[in-house]
Amino acid sequence: MSLLESPSFEAISSAIKSTSHPDGSYVLALTSLGNYYVSSASAPSNSIHLFDKSSLKCAQTLKGHQNATTTLRAVRSIGGSDRHTLLSAGKDGCVIAWDERSGAPATQMTTSGRSSSVLSCDASHDGLTVAAGTDLHKEDAFILYWDPRKPGVPLRVHGSTHSDDITAVHFVNNSPSPISRQILLSASTDGLVSTSNSAEDDEDEAVLNVGSWGCSISQAGWIRGSSVNRVWAASDMETFSCWSNELDMLQNCDIRHPSVHSHGRTWVTDYMITCHNTKRSDSNLGVFVGSNEGDVALLSSSNVADSSAPWTINSVWAKGHAGVVRSVFWDENHEILVTGGEDSKISAWRCPIPGQFSGFDKSARDESAMDMDSAILKRERDDEMDISESEPEGKKVKRLS
Repeated sequence: MSLLESPSFEAISSAIKSTSHPDGSYVLALTSLGNYYVSSASAPSNSIHLFDKSSLKCAQTLKGHQNATTTLRAVRSIGGSDRHTLLSAGKDGCVIAWDERSGAPATQMTTSGRSSSVLSCDASHDGLTVAAGTDLHKEDAFILYWDPRKPGVPLRVHGSTHSDDITAVHFVNNSPSPISRQILLSASTDGLVSTSNSAEDDEDEAVLNVGSWGCSISQAGWIRGSSVNRVWAASDMETFSCWSNELDMLQNCDIRHPSVHSHGRTWVTDYMITCHNTKRSDSNLGVFVGSNEGDVALLSSSNVADSSAPWTINSVWAKGHAGVVRSVFWDENHEILVTGGEDSKISAWRCPIPGQFSGFDKSARDESAMDMDSAILKRERDDEMDISESEPEGKKVKRLS
Protein backbone atom coordinates (compact mmCIF):
# COMPACT_ATOMS: atom_id res chain seq x y z
CA MET A 1 0.00 0.00 0.00
CA SER A 2 1.34 3.41 -0.93
CA LEU A 3 1.19 6.64 1.04
CA LEU A 4 1.45 9.83 -0.98
CA GLU A 5 2.22 13.26 0.36
CA SER A 6 -0.56 15.77 -0.32
CA PRO A 7 0.42 18.83 -2.40
CA SER A 8 -0.94 20.90 0.49
CA PHE A 9 0.88 18.85 3.15
CA GLU A 10 1.85 20.76 6.27
CA ALA A 11 3.85 19.75 9.33
CA ILE A 12 2.79 21.69 12.43
CA SER A 13 5.14 21.48 15.40
CA SER A 14 3.75 24.07 17.79
CA ALA A 15 0.35 23.95 19.50
CA ILE A 16 -1.64 27.16 19.89
CA LYS A 17 -2.61 26.32 23.45
CA SER A 18 -2.02 23.40 25.80
CA THR A 19 -3.32 22.50 29.22
CA SER A 20 -3.10 19.61 31.62
CA HIS A 21 -6.14 17.54 32.47
CA PRO A 22 -7.12 18.35 36.06
CA ASP A 23 -7.17 14.71 37.13
CA GLY A 24 -3.80 13.75 35.67
CA SER A 25 -5.36 10.82 33.80
CA TYR A 26 -5.38 9.63 30.19
CA VAL A 27 -7.62 11.86 28.05
CA LEU A 28 -9.92 9.28 26.45
CA ALA A 29 -12.65 11.35 24.77
CA LEU A 30 -13.05 14.88 23.36
CA THR A 31 -16.02 16.67 21.87
CA SER A 32 -17.39 20.21 21.51
CA LEU A 33 -20.41 21.92 23.05
CA GLY A 34 -21.09 25.61 22.50
CA ASN A 35 -18.14 27.63 23.81
CA TYR A 36 -16.42 24.61 25.28
CA TYR A 37 -14.32 21.61 24.42
CA VAL A 38 -15.37 18.73 26.63
CA SER A 39 -13.22 15.86 27.86
CA SER A 40 -13.43 12.70 29.91
CA ALA A 41 -10.51 10.71 31.25
CA SER A 42 -9.46 7.28 32.41
CA ALA A 43 -10.06 5.80 35.85
CA PRO A 44 -9.97 6.78 38.62
CA SER A 45 -11.36 10.03 37.17
CA ASN A 46 -15.16 10.11 36.87
CA SER A 47 -15.53 13.83 36.16
CA ILE A 48 -16.29 15.53 32.85
CA HIS A 49 -14.42 18.78 32.23
CA LEU A 50 -15.40 21.74 30.03
CA PHE A 51 -12.56 23.88 28.66
CA ASP A 52 -13.10 27.40 27.37
CA LYS A 53 -12.36 27.43 23.64
CA SER A 54 -10.57 30.77 23.66
CA SER A 55 -8.24 30.13 26.59
CA LEU A 56 -8.30 26.33 26.98
CA LYS A 57 -8.76 26.87 30.72
CA CYS A 58 -11.02 24.51 32.63
CA ALA A 59 -14.25 26.49 33.03
CA GLN A 60 -16.55 23.89 34.54
CA THR A 61 -16.51 20.37 35.94
CA LEU A 62 -19.47 18.00 35.80
CA LYS A 63 -19.65 15.30 38.44
CA GLY A 64 -19.85 12.60 35.81
CA HIS A 65 -20.69 9.00 36.57
CA GLN A 66 -20.39 7.01 39.79
CA ASN A 67 -18.03 4.75 37.88
CA ALA A 68 -15.79 5.58 34.92
CA THR A 69 -17.18 7.61 32.00
CA THR A 70 -16.93 5.52 28.83
CA THR A 71 -18.37 7.75 26.07
CA LEU A 72 -18.99 11.42 25.33
CA ARG A 73 -21.37 12.51 22.57
CA ALA A 74 -22.57 15.97 21.59
CA VAL A 75 -26.00 15.59 19.97
CA ARG A 76 -28.35 17.98 18.23
CA SER A 77 -31.34 17.41 20.46
CA ILE A 78 -32.67 15.38 23.36
CA GLY A 79 -36.37 14.80 23.96
CA GLY A 80 -37.38 17.26 21.26
CA SER A 81 -35.39 20.18 22.70
CA ASP A 82 -33.93 22.72 20.28
CA ARG A 83 -30.45 22.91 21.79
CA HIS A 84 -27.32 20.84 21.50
CA THR A 85 -26.81 18.52 24.44
CA LEU A 86 -23.94 16.55 25.95
CA LEU A 87 -24.55 12.82 26.38
CA SER A 88 -22.31 10.57 28.43
CA ALA A 89 -22.29 6.87 29.25
CA GLY A 90 -20.63 5.16 32.16
CA LYS A 91 -19.74 1.91 33.84
CA ASP A 92 -22.43 2.69 36.42
CA GLY A 93 -25.00 1.56 33.83
CA CYS A 94 -26.33 5.07 33.08
CA VAL A 95 -26.66 7.37 30.10
CA ILE A 96 -26.88 11.01 31.15
CA ALA A 97 -28.02 14.07 29.17
CA TRP A 98 -26.35 17.04 30.88
CA ASP A 99 -27.55 20.58 31.49
CA GLU A 100 -24.17 22.29 31.47
CA ARG A 101 -25.80 25.56 32.60
CA SER A 102 -26.68 24.06 35.99
CA GLY A 103 -23.90 21.46 35.96
CA ALA A 104 -26.43 18.72 36.73
CA PRO A 105 -28.04 15.87 34.79
CA ALA A 106 -31.10 16.97 32.82
CA THR A 107 -32.10 13.37 32.06
CA GLN A 108 -30.72 10.12 33.40
CA MET A 109 -31.43 6.79 31.73
CA THR A 110 -30.55 3.52 33.45
CA THR A 111 -30.26 -0.12 32.46
CA SER A 112 -33.22 -0.89 34.71
CA GLY A 113 -31.81 -3.46 37.10
CA ARG A 114 -29.20 -4.93 34.76
CA SER A 115 -25.68 -4.91 36.20
CA SER A 116 -24.14 -3.88 32.89
CA SER A 117 -21.67 -1.12 32.10
CA VAL A 118 -22.71 1.14 29.23
CA LEU A 119 -19.86 1.45 26.70
CA SER A 120 -21.45 3.46 23.87
CA CYS A 121 -24.41 5.75 23.25
CA ASP A 122 -26.03 8.01 20.69
CA ALA A 123 -29.26 9.92 20.07
CA SER A 124 -31.42 9.99 16.96
CA HIS A 125 -31.56 13.12 14.83
CA ASP A 126 -34.87 14.24 16.37
CA GLY A 127 -33.66 13.46 19.89
CA LEU A 128 -36.63 11.21 20.62
CA THR A 129 -34.61 7.98 20.84
CA VAL A 130 -31.42 7.30 22.77
CA ALA A 131 -29.53 4.05 22.14
CA ALA A 132 -26.77 2.49 24.20
CA GLY A 133 -24.56 -0.61 24.02
CA THR A 134 -23.46 -2.52 27.12
CA ASP A 135 -20.58 -4.76 28.03
CA LEU A 136 -20.97 -8.52 28.25
CA HIS A 137 -22.55 -9.46 31.57
CA LYS A 138 -22.79 -13.20 32.15
CA GLU A 139 -23.93 -14.31 28.69
CA ASP A 140 -25.60 -11.15 27.40
CA ALA A 141 -24.68 -7.81 25.85
CA PHE A 142 -27.60 -5.46 25.24
CA ILE A 143 -28.63 -2.66 22.95
CA LEU A 144 -31.05 -0.52 24.95
CA TYR A 145 -33.41 2.14 23.62
CA TRP A 146 -35.05 4.94 25.61
CA ASP A 147 -37.51 7.71 24.97
CA PRO A 148 -35.66 10.43 26.93
CA ARG A 149 -39.00 12.03 27.81
CA LYS A 150 -39.74 8.83 29.79
CA PRO A 151 -36.26 7.81 30.94
CA GLY A 152 -37.17 5.50 33.82
CA VAL A 153 -37.45 2.28 31.79
CA PRO A 154 -36.00 1.39 28.36
CA LEU A 155 -38.47 1.33 25.49
CA ARG A 156 -36.98 -1.93 24.25
CA VAL A 157 -33.99 -4.15 24.92
CA HIS A 158 -32.23 -6.23 22.26
CA GLY A 159 -30.02 -8.96 23.64
CA SER A 160 -29.06 -11.17 20.74
CA THR A 161 -27.65 -8.74 18.15
CA HIS A 162 -24.18 -9.12 19.68
CA SER A 163 -22.52 -11.68 21.93
CA ASP A 164 -19.79 -9.51 23.45
CA ASP A 165 -19.07 -5.89 24.48
CA ILE A 166 -20.89 -3.39 22.23
CA THR A 167 -18.25 -0.75 21.57
CA ALA A 168 -20.10 1.57 19.17
CA VAL A 169 -23.67 2.64 18.37
CA HIS A 170 -24.44 5.35 15.81
CA PHE A 171 -27.69 6.52 14.23
CA VAL A 172 -27.90 7.59 10.59
CA ASN A 173 -28.27 11.34 11.08
CA ASN A 174 -27.69 12.71 7.61
CA SER A 175 -30.56 11.02 5.75
CA PRO A 176 -33.56 13.08 4.59
CA SER A 177 -35.75 10.03 5.20
CA PRO A 178 -37.29 9.73 8.68
CA ILE A 179 -37.31 5.94 8.24
CA SER A 180 -33.59 5.82 7.42
CA ARG A 181 -32.86 7.96 10.46
CA GLN A 182 -34.18 5.11 12.62
CA ILE A 183 -31.32 2.86 11.47
CA LEU A 184 -28.71 2.17 14.13
CA LEU A 185 -25.19 0.93 13.41
CA SER A 186 -23.62 -1.20 16.14
CA ALA A 187 -20.23 -2.89 16.48
CA SER A 188 -18.79 -5.27 19.03
CA THR A 189 -15.75 -7.14 20.22
CA ASP A 190 -17.56 -10.23 18.88
CA GLY A 191 -16.30 -9.14 15.44
CA LEU A 192 -19.70 -8.15 14.05
CA VAL A 193 -21.00 -4.90 12.60
CA SER A 194 -24.79 -4.72 12.43
CA THR A 195 -27.56 -2.37 11.39
CA SER A 196 -30.93 -2.44 13.12
CA ASN A 197 -34.30 -0.73 12.93
CA SER A 198 -34.40 1.08 16.26
CA ALA A 199 -38.20 1.38 16.13
CA GLU A 200 -38.81 -2.38 15.90
CA ASP A 201 -39.65 -4.20 19.14
CA ASP A 202 -39.03 -7.70 17.78
CA GLU A 203 -35.25 -8.11 17.67
CA ASP A 204 -35.40 -10.83 15.02
CA GLU A 205 -37.20 -8.37 12.76
CA ALA A 206 -35.11 -5.38 13.85
CA VAL A 207 -31.73 -6.62 12.58
CA LEU A 208 -31.31 -5.49 8.96
CA ASN A 209 -27.74 -6.47 8.02
CA VAL A 210 -24.79 -8.15 9.68
CA GLY A 211 -21.13 -8.20 8.63
CA SER A 212 -18.50 -10.41 10.22
CA TRP A 213 -14.89 -9.21 10.44
CA GLY A 214 -13.52 -11.97 12.63
CA CYS A 215 -11.59 -9.64 14.95
CA SER A 216 -12.44 -7.54 17.98
CA ILE A 217 -13.93 -4.20 16.82
CA SER A 218 -13.05 -1.19 18.95
CA GLN A 219 -14.69 1.61 16.90
CA ALA A 220 -17.08 2.05 14.00
CA GLY A 221 -19.06 4.79 12.30
CA TRP A 222 -20.90 5.93 9.20
CA ILE A 223 -19.17 7.29 6.11
CA ARG A 224 -21.49 9.92 4.69
CA GLY A 225 -22.18 9.73 0.98
CA SER A 226 -24.16 11.84 -1.46
CA SER A 227 -26.26 8.84 -2.52
CA VAL A 228 -25.55 6.07 -0.02
CA ASN A 229 -23.83 5.73 3.33
CA ARG A 230 -21.02 3.28 4.00
CA VAL A 231 -19.46 2.10 7.24
CA TRP A 232 -15.92 2.21 8.63
CA ALA A 233 -14.61 0.08 11.47
CA ALA A 234 -11.36 -0.26 13.40
CA SER A 235 -10.06 -3.26 15.31
CA ASP A 236 -7.94 -3.63 18.43
CA MET A 237 -5.18 -4.87 16.10
CA GLU A 238 -4.93 -1.50 14.27
CA THR A 239 -6.72 -2.75 11.17
CA PHE A 240 -9.16 -0.55 9.24
CA SER A 241 -12.15 -1.72 7.22
CA CYS A 242 -14.79 -0.24 4.94
CA TRP A 243 -18.23 -1.79 4.42
CA SER A 244 -21.15 -1.21 2.08
CA ASN A 245 -24.48 -0.05 3.50
CA GLU A 246 -25.52 -3.72 3.37
CA LEU A 247 -22.35 -4.58 5.34
CA ASP A 248 -20.41 -6.32 2.62
CA MET A 249 -16.71 -5.78 3.30
CA LEU A 250 -15.08 -3.53 0.69
CA GLN A 251 -11.63 -3.03 2.22
CA ASN A 252 -9.61 -4.55 5.04
CA CYS A 253 -6.12 -3.22 5.68
CA ASP A 254 -3.54 -2.76 8.40
CA ILE A 255 -3.53 1.01 8.88
CA ARG A 256 0.16 0.80 9.89
CA HIS A 257 1.26 -0.33 6.42
CA PRO A 258 0.94 2.92 4.43
CA SER A 259 4.13 4.86 5.23
CA VAL A 260 6.17 7.61 3.62
CA HIS A 261 9.95 7.99 3.37
CA SER A 262 10.77 10.86 1.04
CA HIS A 263 12.21 14.37 0.86
CA GLY A 264 13.72 13.97 4.29
CA ARG A 265 10.31 13.16 5.76
CA THR A 266 9.30 9.90 7.41
CA TRP A 267 5.92 8.90 8.74
CA VAL A 268 5.14 5.45 10.11
CA THR A 269 1.78 4.81 11.79
CA ASP A 270 1.80 2.94 15.10
CA TYR A 271 -1.94 3.03 15.87
CA MET A 272 -5.26 4.44 14.73
CA ILE A 273 -7.00 7.10 16.83
CA THR A 274 -10.36 7.64 15.12
CA CYS A 275 -12.10 8.75 11.90
CA HIS A 276 -13.91 11.96 11.03
CA ASN A 277 -16.46 12.83 8.34
CA THR A 278 -15.43 16.21 7.01
CA LYS A 279 -18.27 18.67 6.46
CA ARG A 280 -16.53 20.00 3.35
CA SER A 281 -17.22 16.92 1.28
CA ASP A 282 -19.55 13.93 1.17
CA SER A 283 -16.80 11.67 -0.11
CA ASN A 284 -13.79 12.17 2.16
CA LEU A 285 -13.19 10.39 5.44
CA GLY A 286 -10.37 11.69 7.57
CA VAL A 287 -8.43 8.95 9.37
CA PHE A 288 -6.41 10.17 12.35
CA VAL A 289 -3.42 8.02 13.27
CA GLY A 290 -0.63 8.36 15.78
CA SER A 291 2.95 7.44 16.60
CA ASN A 292 4.24 6.09 19.89
CA GLU A 293 6.26 9.32 20.21
CA GLY A 294 3.06 11.36 20.47
CA ASP A 295 2.71 12.72 16.93
CA VAL A 296 -0.60 12.74 15.03
CA ALA A 297 -1.25 12.53 11.28
CA LEU A 298 -4.34 12.94 9.11
CA LEU A 299 -4.65 10.33 6.36
CA SER A 300 -7.24 10.01 3.63
CA SER A 301 -7.93 7.73 0.70
CA SER A 302 -9.24 8.73 -2.69
CA ASN A 303 -11.62 5.78 -2.31
CA VAL A 304 -11.79 3.98 1.04
CA ALA A 305 -13.87 1.27 -0.63
CA ASP A 306 -11.01 0.36 -2.98
CA SER A 307 -8.09 -1.50 -1.43
CA SER A 308 -5.86 -0.55 -4.39
CA ALA A 309 -6.45 3.21 -4.02
CA PRO A 310 -3.44 5.08 -2.60
CA TRP A 311 -3.56 6.81 0.78
CA THR A 312 -2.57 10.44 1.25
CA ILE A 313 -0.93 12.05 4.27
CA ASN A 314 -2.36 15.56 4.62
CA SER A 315 -0.94 16.94 7.88
CA VAL A 316 1.27 16.00 10.82
CA TRP A 317 1.07 17.57 14.28
CA ALA A 318 4.35 16.88 16.08
CA LYS A 319 6.02 17.35 19.46
CA GLY A 320 2.76 18.02 21.30
CA HIS A 321 2.51 14.89 23.42
CA ALA A 322 4.83 12.48 25.19
CA GLY A 323 3.44 9.07 24.28
CA VAL A 324 0.18 7.75 22.88
CA VAL A 325 -2.55 10.19 21.78
CA ARG A 326 -5.88 8.70 22.82
CA SER A 327 -8.40 11.17 21.39
CA VAL A 328 -8.83 13.93 18.83
CA PHE A 329 -11.61 16.35 17.94
CA TRP A 330 -11.56 18.23 14.65
CA ASP A 331 -13.30 21.58 15.06
CA GLU A 332 -13.73 22.45 11.39
CA ASN A 333 -15.69 25.63 12.13
CA HIS A 334 -12.59 27.15 13.68
CA GLU A 335 -9.93 25.14 11.83
CA ILE A 336 -8.70 23.68 15.10
CA LEU A 337 -7.59 20.18 16.03
CA VAL A 338 -7.83 19.28 19.72
CA THR A 339 -5.76 16.32 20.93
CA GLY A 340 -5.66 14.46 24.23
CA GLY A 341 -3.08 11.94 25.33
CA GLU A 342 -1.80 9.52 27.90
CA ASP A 343 0.42 12.34 29.17
CA SER A 344 -2.77 14.08 30.48
CA LYS A 345 -2.24 16.97 28.06
CA ILE A 346 -4.93 18.60 25.95
CA SER A 347 -3.59 20.67 23.06
CA ALA A 348 -5.27 22.88 20.46
CA TRP A 349 -3.57 23.09 17.08
CA ARG A 350 -3.99 25.07 13.92
CA CYS A 351 -5.77 22.76 11.46
CA PRO A 352 -6.48 24.26 8.02
CA ILE A 353 -8.74 22.12 5.87
CA PRO A 354 -6.43 20.10 3.59
CA GLY A 355 -6.78 20.66 -0.14
CA GLN A 356 -6.99 16.87 -0.51
CA PHE A 357 -10.56 17.07 0.76
CA SER A 358 -12.32 17.78 -2.51
CA GLY A 359 -14.61 20.68 -3.13
CA PHE A 360 -12.92 23.04 -0.69
CA ASP A 361 -11.41 26.29 -1.83
CA LYS A 362 -8.90 27.30 0.83
CA SER A 363 -9.27 30.94 -0.21
CA ALA A 364 -13.01 30.86 0.48
CA ARG A 365 -12.94 30.44 4.23
CA ASP A 366 -15.72 30.55 6.78
CA GLU A 367 -16.13 33.89 8.50
CA SER A 368 -15.98 31.92 11.73
CA ALA A 369 -12.69 30.23 10.88
CA MET A 370 -9.60 30.99 12.90
CA ASP A 371 -7.05 33.32 11.38
CA MET A 372 -4.13 31.17 10.26
CA ASP A 373 -1.62 33.46 11.98
CA SER A 374 -3.60 34.02 15.15
CA ALA A 375 -2.12 32.87 18.44
CA ILE A 376 -5.46 32.38 20.17
CA LEU A 377 -8.73 30.58 19.50
CA LYS A 378 -11.74 32.60 18.48
CA ARG A 379 -14.65 32.25 20.88
CA GLU A 380 -17.68 30.72 19.28
CA ARG A 381 -20.39 33.36 18.95
CA ASP A 382 -23.42 31.11 19.11
CA ASP A 383 -24.61 27.57 19.61
CA GLU A 384 -25.50 26.99 15.96
CA MET A 385 -22.64 24.67 15.18
CA ASP A 386 -23.06 21.33 13.48
CA ILE A 387 -22.21 18.29 15.57
CA SER A 388 -19.82 15.80 14.04
CA GLU A 389 -21.20 12.28 13.55
CA SER A 390 -17.81 10.76 14.29
CA GLU A 391 -17.01 11.69 17.86
CA PRO A 392 -14.22 9.64 19.17
CA GLU A 393 -15.01 6.70 21.47
CA GLY A 394 -12.59 5.78 24.27
CA LYS A 395 -9.49 4.62 22.39
CA LYS A 396 -8.13 1.19 23.17
CA VAL A 397 -4.42 0.76 22.45
CA LYS A 398 -4.19 -2.91 23.26
CA ARG A 399 -0.44 -3.31 23.31
CA LEU A 400 0.14 -0.23 25.45
CA SER A 401 -2.72 -0.26 27.94
